[in-house]
Parts: sequence; C-alpha cells; structure tokens
Amino acid sequence: MSAVIKKELKSYYNSTMGYIITIVFLGLTSWLFFKTFFLYGEASMRSYFNMMPVIFMLFIPAITMRQWAEERKLGTVEVLFTLPLKDTDILLGKFFASFFFLVIMLILTITIPISISFIGKPDFGEILTGYIGSLLLGAAYLSIGLFASSLTSSQIVAFILGLLFSFSLFIVGESFVTMTLPPAIAPIIRYFGLGYHFDSIARGVIDMRDLIYYLSIIVIFLYLNYIVIKERR
Repeated sequence: MSAVIKKELKSYYNSTMGYIITIVFLGLTSWLFFKTFFLYGEASMRSYFNMMPVIFMLFIPAITMRQWAEERKLGTVEVLFTLPLKDTDILLGKFFASFFFLVIMLILTITIPISISFIGKPDFGEILTGYIGSLLLGAAYLSIGLFASSLTSSQIVAFILGLLFSFSLFIVGESFVTMTLPPAIAPIIRYFGLGYHFDSIARGVIDMRDLIYYLSIIVIFLYLNYIVIKERR
C-alpha cells in the first residue's frame, strides 16, 4: 500500500494539475473568507468552514478524477493488476494518497488562523474542530470521487460523475429540500445530507452520530469501488 501511496502522491506534484488545484483552492477560499470577514466583526473561522461542503464538492472530484480513469485510458491498469498487490492495497493506496494531498492543502491554510490571531482572540478549539470536520468531510468526498473515477476511462466524465454524486448527497440534507417533505420523512432524508452533518462540526461540536455517518459514507463508497475493480480484473 505504501508503494501505491508514494506513486500516486508523486503523480500529483510531477504534473501541474496538483499545483493548479492547490493554488486555486487557497486563493478562492481565502478571498471568499476575507471578503466578508470584517463585516462580521468577529475573530472566527466559522464562515470559512461553513463553505467547505460546497468548495470540496467542486474541488475534490478534480483531485480524484484521474485516479482510475487515467489508468484505464493509458492501459496501465492492467500492469497495476499484474503486480503482487492485493486489490485492497491498490484501492486504499489511491485513497490515502488523495487524502494526504488534501491534508497538505489544508495545512497550507494555516496562514488564515495565524492572521486572525493578530487581529483578535479566536477560539482555537473551534478552529481545530473545524479542521477535523473538514478532513472527515473531505475523506467522504474522496471516496465518492474515487468510485466515480472507477466507472469510466474519461477524466472529464469522472469529474462530472463525482460532482453529481457529491451534489446529490449534499442537497438532500438542505432545509429548502426537506421542508417540502412530510414531517415524518424529512428528518430521515436530512440525515443523509453531507452538509447537514458538517453544520454542528463547523460550530465546534463533534457528535458521534456525525463521525459514524462520515465513516459509513467512506466505507460504503470504497466498498463499491472495490466491487468495480474486482469486476474489471
């Protein structure tokens, strides 16, 4: 698994794609955050983390779209499957490589809480919780994106599928959708929303139900990915 992780992680930085994704992510999130930061008059990153479900929905499919799709397009997936590696080693290696890439991107945002600390006195416990929640949310999106990438040999199609799957799981938890449903069904549908479970984490509260939800999404989509690559083999 470690060999796959090293290979995939290097591939992000051996091409311009990894740098472009990182720079655009840092630039866009910083601009959106500081655009309204001084209007609130509060040294807090809550508004920054509140936009993570939408930001990740757009950026993470771009991180995962090449993982399986490029292997199939170039024909290297056959070579990969002939190596003395288990399917789970390959799958988890690709997942953790994408996850470490996401971790590096989030580490680079450390300049934001540092800047805020010069202006006021932020709640670093809430900020730490926000980063933990962002990693859980990002890992869930990554598992969805990897599954989408395994379904096609086109990176563009993989991006679109990843975006559609992620959007579907995000939108079901939004209030403007659930408010149109019967009261008995609305809480059940809302529970499946990726953004719904992130709301309390963004406020600095880690609920066991939210952890179980994100871990379940990760396991389910990695298992679906495993089924697809078993069929491909």
